[in-house]
Amino acid sequence: MTMVTSFARIVIVLSFTRSALGTQQIPPNSVLVGLALFLTFFTMAPVWSRVNDHALQPYLRQEIGYQEATDNAAQPVREFMFRQTRESDLGLMMSLAHLPRPSTSDDVPTHVLIPAFVIGELKTAFIMGFVVYVPFLIIDMVVAVTLMSMGMMMVPPILISLPFKVLLFIMVNGWHLITQALVTSFH
Repeated sequence: MTMVTSFARIVIVLSFTRSALGTQQIPPNSVLVGLALFLTFFTMAPVWSRVNDHALQPYLRQEIGYQEATDNAAQPVREFMFRQTRESDLGLMMSLAHLPRPSTSDDVPTHVLIPAFVIGELKTAFIMGFVVYVPFLIIDMVVAVTLMSMGMMMVPPILISLPFKVLLFIMVNGWHLITQALVTSFH
């Protein structure tokens, strides 16, 4: 179920952030996954609200049947996935399924939409992760070159660069920027 939400993108970018900082287990996996879950709840709240209003509550009040509730619940989730899915990824999955080019979004089966959405999420997460990684890579390179020029080849560059990367991350309010970029990437 998490694969049809914003979770994959968020947890991958957070993992890239930790890796870019060069901290092996800080923050721990449980913190990253917890933050990813809460950001997923936050970004998916409008979708889940629509599912609750148009599918779950009418079903619980026995105003609609199971099949209609399922169809009503799928619609907001499909709309979310369509907004995040690239046409090229959708085209790939449609061709792999040997289906004709759809004329409307209703012509795209959900079993084709989900993998297209996931592929797009992976690509977007890796692009965002790369952008996060670059400044920290530059710090690593500058520290390594500086140590080499000083003849300190036995000093591991990570030993010197880690405090500078953490300081940079704190100074630019890194968690704020990462969270803002993640949440706004879904609107």
